Amino acid sequence: MLVARGRISETKSALKWYRDFLSGAHVGEQDVSAEIFIASSVLPQLAHKDPIDRILIATAREHDLTIITRDRAILAYGAAGHVRTLAC
Repeated sequence: MLVARGRISETKSALKWYRDFLSGAHVGEQDVSAEIFIASSVLPQLAHKDPIDRILIATAREHDLTIITRDRAILAYGAAGHVRTLAC
């Protein structure tokens, strides 16, 4: 968004930057399936209203991943035992 708004400049496309990052960081992506989208709408005891955060949580739950975040609502959800979280 900062590039699109002209607030910063970049010499390569966002997709190229992202692919370079994935390659250099030795990390992978998780596909978002219909099951994850549906699970994100029925998460137990979740007050978080941001749909992207709900999808992130559902994905972490589905694949037994840990969410590293500063988001207080996600951290509280993790503290309640619904998803693994790590504060940063």
